[in-house]
Amino acid sequence: MGGGIWAIVVTYNRRELLRECLAALAVQSRAIDRVFVVDNASTDGTAAMVRDEYADVELLALPTNQGGAGGFHEGMNRAYLGGAEWLWLMDDDTISRPDTLEELLAAAERATELHPLVLASKAVWMDGHLHPMNVPGFERERLARIVGGAEHGVMPVTCATFVSLLVRREAIERYGLPAKHFFLWSDDIEYTNRVLREDTGFLVPTSVVEHRTRSPHTAMTAPPERFYFHVRNTLYMLRSARGYPKEAILLAWVLVSSIAVYLSGSSARLRALPFIARGLRDGLRRLPPESTRYPFREREQHAQRSAVAGLG
Repeated sequence: MGGGIWAIVVTYNRRELLRECLAALAVQSRAIDRVFVVDNASTDGTAAMVRDEYADVELLALPTNQGGAGGFHEGMNRAYLGGAEWLWLMDDDTISRPDTLEELLAAAERATELHPLVLASKAVWMDGHLHPMNVPGFERERLARIVGGAEHGVMPVTCATFVSLLVRREAIERYGLPAKHFFLWSDDIEYTNRVLREDTGFLVPTSVVEHRTRSPHTAMTAPPERFYFHVRNTLYMLRSARGYPKEAILLAWVLVSSIAVYLSGSSARLRALPFIARGLRDGLRRLPPESTRYPFREREQHAQRSAVAGLG
C-alpha cells in the first residue's frame, strides 16, 4: 500500500521505551497508515518483541548497529520506495501525545501556500521544559518566512532534530537521505539544514512530544566517547558548507567554542583530550563515498543507466 503517512521509529536496546513509543502511536487522533520500526541489531529482544506483540508494525532488523544516522537512512529509504507521502521520524524514546501528528498535519494545511517540506514538534523533557537537545535553529534572516510563519501560528526553522519530525516525500526527492557516516548525532541537523537552505520548514508549538532521555543532556554534558561524535560530525558539516560562508563561520565557531567549554567544565579533562583529538583527525579524513548529496530521482536514474550499461 503506497501513499499516506509512515511513522519511522529507530531503536537500539531500549525495548521498554519502544513499547511506550509504539503505544503512543497506536492512539493518535489521526491514524498512521504504516508504522515502521528500524532495529539497529538490538541484543535485548527488541526484534522478537515487535514481531510477537505488534502484528501491525513492520520491522526492519538491521544486521549491524548503523547508529541513528544509518537507521534513519534505511528507514526513510524503505518508506520512500514504499510510496509514503509523509514520513514521521522519531527515536524510540519519543513519546507522542494523542494529537501530536494531527497538529503537525493541521499546520501543514494552514501553511499550504508556503509548502513546508519539514515540520517539527516541540520536544519537552519529563519535567515539561523544552529539551535542550532538541531546540531547533530558528530563521532570523529571511523576513518573508518569519512573517508567513507568524501568520499561520508556526515558527520557521533552519534545522531541527529527528525527535518527531514530519518530512514530505518531496524532501527526499530533492535532497536525498541522511548521511550514514555520521553514525550518531548531528545527522538530523545536517539533513534538515540541507533541506532548509532552499526550502521551508516550521516548528509547530502545538504539536508536543516528550523526549524521555535519562537527563536533559546535550553534547556539553556527554561522556568523552560521545563528545567525539559532536567534534567529528561538526567538522563534517563545516567541510560540506562550502559555498555557504555564513554557515561555515558559524560551524567553525561552534566547533571551537564547544571544545573550549567542554574542556573547561569536564572533570575528566585528560580523558577527554584523546577523544577530541581523534574527532578532529577523523573529521578531516576523506569522506566515504556518499550518494545522499544529490536528488533521489537522479540517483534512481543513475542506477537505471548503470544497469542498462551493464547489460549492454
